[in-house]
Amino acid sequence: MSVDFLIVQFLGGLASASSLFLVAAGLSIIFGVTRVVNFAHGTLFMIGAYLAYTLAETLGLGFWPALLLAPLAVGGLGALIEIGLLRRIYRAPELFQLVATFALVLIASDVVPMIWGPEDLLGPRAPGLGGAVSVMGRAVPEYDLFLIALGPLVLGALWLVFTRTRWGLLVRAATEDREMVAALGTDQRWLFTGVFALGALLAGLGGALALPREAIGHGMDAGVIVQAFVVVVVGGMGSVPGAYLAAVLLGLVNAFGVAFFPQGTLVTMGLVMGAVLIVRPRGLLGRIESEGGVSAVGPGPRLRPASGKGRLLWGLGVVLVLAAPRFLDAYGLSLLCEALILALSASALQLLMGTGGMVSFGHGAFFGLGAYGTAVAVVQGGLSLPIALACAPLAGGLGGLLVGWLISRLSGVYLAMLTLAFAEIIHALAIQAVGVTGGDNGLIGVWPPPWAGDPAVFAWLVMAICLPALFGLRALALGEFGRRLRALRDARSRAEASGIAAARLHALTFAIVGAGAGLAGGLFAFLKGSVFPAITAIPTSVDALVMVLLGGLHALAGPLVGAFLYLGLESVVAARTDLWQLVVGLVVLGLVLVFPQGVAGAAGRLARRGRPQ
Repeated sequence: MSVDFLIVQFLGGLASASSLFLVAAGLSIIFGVTRVVNFAHGTLFMIGAYLAYTLAETLGLGFWPALLLAPLAVGGLGALIEIGLLRRIYRAPELFQLVATFALVLIASDVVPMIWGPEDLLGPRAPGLGGAVSVMGRAVPEYDLFLIALGPLVLGALWLVFTRTRWGLLVRAATEDREMVAALGTDQRWLFTGVFALGALLAGLGGALALPREAIGHGMDAGVIVQAFVVVVVGGMGSVPGAYLAAVLLGLVNAFGVAFFPQGTLVTMGLVMGAVLIVRPRGLLGRIESEGGVSAVGPGPRLRPASGKGRLLWGLGVVLVLAAPRFLDAYGLSLLCEALILALSASALQLLMGTGGMVSFGHGAFFGLGAYGTAVAVVQGGLSLPIALACAPLAGGLGGLLVGWLISRLSGVYLAMLTLAFAEIIHALAIQAVGVTGGDNGLIGVWPPPWAGDPAVFAWLVMAICLPALFGLRALALGEFGRRLRALRDARSRAEASGIAAARLHALTFAIVGAGAGLAGGLFAFLKGSVFPAITAIPTSVDALVMVLLGGLHALAGPLVGAFLYLGLESVVAARTDLWQLVVGLVVLGLVLVFPQGVAGAAGRLARRGRPQ
């Protein structure tokens, strides 16, 4: 390829990097101080774009005034979110803050189309920057050159704020040691509010700057949040210079990847993030975290086998489930099967997180691997149901074993983000490996054979597989395997000194978790009759997280309760209104605020209080 083409690609990559940096910098600042993994950051970016459109087009203020006012409005919205929601749950496990911000994403998914409509909107060009500059005979948009210059300017402004102002020094100190800053008399509440507002302002600025470059749509938040997560983790959580360096690296890799490897562009970001984290577990400019996962999960209560009353309730529940095909119609049986399948996937995740203290943002990858393993075996291999189902835990387990081997040097949020990178790679392969997965067209015709085609028979088949698997995961958590995992979760150094091989045990745990989620994915493929790439996307992983946390992170019955509650709520609301995401988001927010230990966790705590001491 010619030199002029490479230079144009280079400049295009830098322009994209500057836009991405603005969003990622805000996310990095918020996490560095508040430790909140803000899943709604992409939503703030999207709202910034819509507000800029309203100010520039609807109100007729023009692009430049909109570029100044929209980020300020989004910053104010961020402050309201921090004061009204996050401030109330800082004492809860940090993962609950992720669930709360995910609820905001659900709410915005319905509210934004209500306000701005479902159609994509085309914003105005930036006045004075609508032309192009000739670079070696090729046209480069003036607006791209503006973005290239803006990135370093914003980085320099943030550096001045954090190094030359008292507020910035407090922010840096809180990033290093929040407890010491509080002990010195600083009111952390308003510090957190200011940090969240600044991060939201940067997200809004990124959204407003996107107005001349792309169409504004209500689904634009999903793509940008994943890219922002990748940039933040590659650069180092909490490091703004690291975010800029990572944005430039990923922007250039993507720009040249489009030119040289167009079929592999979707895999690029995940591969880059995985490679960086394996070589530098803290990211390019990040700091080493404390012991694996403790800050996010924390020590849990001692797990005990069910009491006599508890065993009676479990037995009654199993009897009711087994009898359900006698009195439920086909739709009810489909919901029951889906709830059991999702409960199995969530229970596997609970073993990893609650018992093992390892947070995963990519659990959907194992679920998707199992689904595709079964679908490929049926559609392309013509294999029978038993053999096809056996492929599901095998595919998920191998994926889990690979991730478990890769995470041996990682902990905390870096471990979680490597699982996110793995999920992104699997999602990209599901889209682009058309010869195997069918690409966007998916794999259809994954129906059970005639002997299992009756809804009642298939429901009993799902029960025969899911119920033993659920009790098997419970037995692992209560047994010697679970005790070793909890020892590593609560005091890793002491556990390793006592002879527990952390790397080997964690790799085995990921393999078991992957096999469990994969088995659930295989059953899900037969339940739905088809598999599409969306099954491996990030929302699948977040749904599993929500189910675990709604039920109770440290409650063994939590995933089962959370899966039935979440699916039941979604199904009931969706049948009565098109705004089901709004209602479900509001209910999830209410549960987070009222039951920070999860529904099953709160019930278990009340039951323990009622027992004689």
